[in-house]
Amino acid sequence: MDSEHPIVLLVTERLRITQLPPDGAARVVAYYEDNRAHLDPVSPSRPAHFHTPTYWRTRLAQDLEDSRRDLALRLVMLPRSEPPSSAPVIGNITLTHIRRGPLQAADLGYGLDYRHEGHGLMTEGLRAVCAHAFTTMGLHRIQANHLPENLRSAAVLRRLGFTVEGYARDFLRINGRWRDHVLTSLTAPERDGTGG
Repeated sequence: MDSEHPIVLLVTERLRITQLPPDGAARVVAYYEDNRAHLDPVSPSRPAHFHTPTYWRTRLAQDLEDSRRDLALRLVMLPRSEPPSSAPVIGNITLTHIRRGPLQAADLGYGLDYRHEGHGLMTEGLRAVCAHAFTTMGLHRIQANHLPENLRSAAVLRRLGFTVEGYARDFLRINGRWRDHVLTSLTAPERDGTGG
C-alpha cells in the first residue's frame, strides 16, 4: 500500500487486527482449513479453489485494492502475544458493501477459530473495528445479520449494542439452502450534539 493508504492495524489488549499482504496467504489458508467444519456450514458457498494459497494471494491483493478504493475493509485477527510476521490467523472481520453519500454504511461479517471461542476475543476485535469504522472511516451505520440459531453471534452483537431491526426470510444462500437471517445494526454515537 502507498503512504496515502497505509495498511490498517488496530491493536487491542490481546489482538492485532490488520490487513495481510499477499505473502500472508498460507496463514489464511491454515485458518480456513482448520475451521472448515466450523465455518463452512454458516458461510455462503465458496469457490472450489478457496482453500489454496494461489486463491488467497490473489484475494489478499484484491482486498488491499478494495480498501484503497473504499469498497471494503477485510481484516484478520492475530494474537498479540506472537510476532506479527508469523502469528497465526485466529479470526476475520470484514466491512463490505461500503456505501457513502447520505447513507455512510457498511455490512459487517466475522468469524473466529473454534479453538478461541468463549474468551471474548470476537467482542474485543469487533469493538475495535466498529470504533475504527465510526471514527477513521467516518461511517454512520454498520449492519450485521446472523442465522436465527446462531446464539453466540447474537450475544456478541447484543454486547456491542447492535439493535435487532427485523427478520429476513430466505435472505442468504448458505450450504446450498436459502436461509432466514436476523437483521441488526449499530449507528455511530452522537458527536458533540451534531448528529454524528
